[in-house]
Formats: sequence, C-alpha cells, structure tokens
Amino acid sequence: MTMSTDSAISAVRPDEGRRRVLRGTAFPGVAAVFVVFLAASSVPSPLYPVYQQQWHFSAWVLTVVFALYVVGLLGSLLVVGALSDHVGRRPVLAAAIALEIVALVLFLAAGNVVVLAAARVLQGIATGAATTTLSATLVDLEPPHARGRAGVVTSVAPLTGLALGALGSGALVEFGPAPTRLVYGLLLGAMVLALAMTALLPETSPRLPGAVASLRPRAALPAHLRADIVPVVPAMVAGWALAGLFLSLGPSVAGELFGLRSRLVGGVVVTLLAGTGALTVAVLRTRSAASLLAPSSALLGLGVLTALAGTVADLVWLAAAGTVVAGVGLGASVLATFGTFARLAGPHERGAVFASANIINYLGNSVPAVLGGIAVTAVGLRTATEIYALAIVAIVSAAFLLRLGQLRARRRAVAAPGE
Repeated sequence: MTMSTDSAISAVRPDEGRRRVLRGTAFPGVAAVFVVFLAASSVPSPLYPVYQQQWHFSAWVLTVVFALYVVGLLGSLLVVGALSDHVGRRPVLAAAIALEIVALVLFLAAGNVVVLAAARVLQGIATGAATTTLSATLVDLEPPHARGRAGVVTSVAPLTGLALGALGSGALVEFGPAPTRLVYGLLLGAMVLALAMTALLPETSPRLPGAVASLRPRAALPAHLRADIVPVVPAMVAGWALAGLFLSLGPSVAGELFGLRSRLVGGVVVTLLAGTGALTVAVLRTRSAASLLAPSSALLGLGVLTALAGTVADLVWLAAAGTVVAGVGLGASVLATFGTFARLAGPHERGAVFASANIINYLGNSVPAVLGGIAVTAVGLRTATEIYALAIVAIVSAAFLLRLGQLRARRRAVAAPGE
C-alpha cells in the first residue's frame, strides 16, 4: 500500500499549522543536537586511561569497551535506521535522546568496567537512532535557497562533535573537579535541553505504512545509488578506521610512546584529527563530492605515513603534522561521502540510506579498533600502532587507485562515440 502525494501533504499540513519553531530556527537547532550527540560519544576517550588506572584492565578490554558502543550503534542503525521514514522524525529523535540520558546517568554512577560497558552500549544504540534521524531531518529542513547545506552540516557535525567532546573532556579531566563525573553532568543538562527543543520541532516526515516491517535488520542501498557509492567505500572505511584508532588508543599512544601524560593532551590528540577534519569540511563545502575523493585518499595516506614516521622517530611535531594532514583527508572524505548521500537520496528513503552510510563508517571505525587492541596485548603498543597505520595506508591506496580507474573509464566512455 502506498501513499499518494496529496495524502502525504495532508499528513504533514496539520503539524505545519501548529509548528512552534520556524524552519529557519529548527535547522541550526537540529545541527546543534547532532554535535552534542557526537561530543558525548567522544567524551570517554580521554577518560579511558583514568578508568584503566582505577579499575586495572588491559588494552584489549579498553578497545572492547569502545567497540561495544559501536555494536550498539550498528544494531540500532540496522533495526531503527529507517523507522523515522514511517513514524516521523520527532518520535524517534525523542526516544534516542531519552536513552542517551539513561546512558549518561550510568556513566555518572559507573564504578567498574561492567557498568561502563553497559553505558557505552546504550549510548551506541541512542547515537545510532539519533544520527540517522538527524541527518534525514537536516535534509528535510534544508532551505530551498541553500541546496547542499544539509550535506555539509551532516559532514561537519560529527567531526566537530568528536573534536569538542574529546577536547572538553580532556580539559575537565586535567583541570576540573570530579574528572569522571563533571563532564557527564554537563552533557546530561545539554540532553535535557535537546529533548525540550525536540518537542518544539515541526514534524518533517509524513507517517507512512510499514513501520513494523522497517524494523527488520537490513541495510538499504537503492540500485540507483550504488554506482556513486561503491567507489567511496574504501575511503570511508580508511577514514573512520583512523578515527577509531585515535578515539580508542590515541591518548594511550600520546602517554606511553611520547611520554605526554597530561589528560588534556589525550583530548588534543583526538581534536587534532577531528577538528582539522571539521575545518576542512567548512573550507571545502562548495566543492563537488566527486572532485574530493581522489585527493582525500591521497591526503589520508600521506598524513598517516607522516604520523607513523613521527611515532617511529619519537618526534612529536612530526606525528602532529601528519595528524593534521590526515585530518584534512578525513574531512574531505567525509564531505565527499555524505554530500553524495544527501544529494542522491529521495525523501522516502533518507532514513534507510543514511543508516547504510553510517553502518559502513562504523564498521570501519570499530572492527580495526578491536583488532588493534588485541594486537597491543600481543605485540605491544608501538608495533600494533605501526601495523594499524600501514593497513590504513593500504586501504586508502586502494581507494585512490579505484577512483583513478573510474575516472579513466568515464573518459573512455565519453571519447568512444567520436572515435
């Protein structure tokens, strides 16, 4: 059973008449909630060494705790990724925020690694439901005179959130009271405000039949998108694998390999990558997604190799410079990815399509991080870091070559009729 265009319009119109937040205000509000969610997800990173010291667990346990967040997130994406296309954006977003509040309460109460792991799982579920719904809502609310803005915001918000969350957490851990409590209390207040804002949002998606059927675990990638998406997958995986390394083991690398024991430095490490990526998205926002894929892959590879050289030579400045270059590549890669999804996905499939994009990203984010944690236990932090970095370089090299091959094939196809 399908809904006609007139029915869809009538389903939305009553809410349009009762809306209490204008679209011009709603768009930046939704973007801010997006940033807060991703900030909350990176806040534990500078705290992991503190938890390790207090509760005495190994590196592989640390990366498993990190990965449990992604397991919850992936499960959420697979099950409820398309739900907002059927029941509306606001109900799914409100439920996600409520679950995030529960997770933050658990973080506040955590006294051992089991409670920490439970909080991360719930946080992953909440973030998976929220990010997909927020991405679709941004596209729904995009001003007619600013087409493409939603893709830019969807690209820059996650990186901005990761950077702000890690840096703020590191600063509070180093200089504030109650290092494992204060930051979660602040986030709890921010989430309560986000819940209040959600109640004022206009509903942007009509109710459609098939809500229960949409809960079947699946990833939807319509056939008309595949030709544009497949070439960007290696770059997506490589970029988020690098982010996974920094979020899970970055503070440990700074402390154990470079002797930088300040908890603030642990946050700076993540911010140097994610913050540079966010700034890159802002600078390159007018560039077409297709033009960014090959350069982003090249910059990712060059940056990782430079950071690896700095790690091997114990040169902090060289490792930092490589991280900045890799951050530029990460930002360009994310912009190319989400710009393509935002441009091509139709209104009725946005929730499911953005879920597919996030599934790819977070598989790249989590699986290598867990393997890296196991490798740390087996061969040591330095060797594991070197192996991880070289694997990322191999993946981005494949992405670069794949893109060059695609461009050559298109040139031959254009030239063929005239031959």
